[in-house]
Amino acid sequence: MANYTAADIKALREKTGAGMMDVKKALDEADGDAEKAIEIIRVKGLKGVAKREGRAASDGLVAIEVVADGEGETGVMVELNSETDFVAKNQVFITLAEKVLAAAVASGAADVEALLAAPTGDTTVGALVDEHAATLGEKLVVRRVARLSGTKVAHYLHRTAKDLPPQVGVLVATDAAGAEVARDVAMHIAAYSPQYLTRDEVPEDVVANERRIAEETSRNEGKPEAALPKIVEGRMNGFFKESVLLDQAYARDPKTTVGKVVEGAGGTLTGFVRFRVGA
Repeated sequence: MANYTAADIKALREKTGAGMMDVKKALDEADGDAEKAIEIIRVKGLKGVAKREGRAASDGLVAIEVVADGEGETGVMVELNSETDFVAKNQVFITLAEKVLAAAVASGAADVEALLAAPTGDTTVGALVDEHAATLGEKLVVRRVARLSGTKVAHYLHRTAKDLPPQVGVLVATDAAGAEVARDVAMHIAAYSPQYLTRDEVPEDVVANERRIAEETSRNEGKPEAALPKIVEGRMNGFFKESVLLDQAYARDPKTTVGKVVEGAGGTLTGFVRFRVGA
């Protein structure tokens, strides 16, 4: 029988993130040699990576870093997915996310393809993720990366459960004056998930489709033809108030709008990005 202790099992689980039975089998096969057991876990895990490709990875975390950039700031946000929340809250997975984020910041990667090819240590992000997928025994995916620059960039990370890492992340870019309310606005965005910053940013085809739906709905409800223009405009305003950040009722004071709050601070919002794990 291989010579190892419960403490050895615990140490190897913490180092690799692998399950208890996988660790015990590896230690048995390695005759108690921890380094050899790690190699066995990785080799067996890598063989299973391809088999896991078709599985869904809809859990995970969001990580953010804001750095100085010329005369302003740039916020970098990444979403790293796992199959289960068990792995998402594992310290091995969390440390991996920190390395992926650091690589995104250092490389300037603006899309997933560039990030996977970015260097981290003596390997690439893609290879590092595959190695961790092997030891953790789950499909891991770098789902997306975002970069947002501005005079000031605020951020907010939200935990949907106390025992899980952040699953909602927001970046908000403003001018100097807007920085006063930027974090509060970021918290609002996390809760109300707007799709656009201003009405002008809503694509023309989206507006046209919403207007068509509003007209058809009003006619189906038997509204008078003469009243349709006013009714449709009212419904379009409702759409904008739901989808456009500056038109939304402000979370901390629904009697006003986000736009009025920013205007009251004498500032300007120049952009935002919101990630929610799996969404």
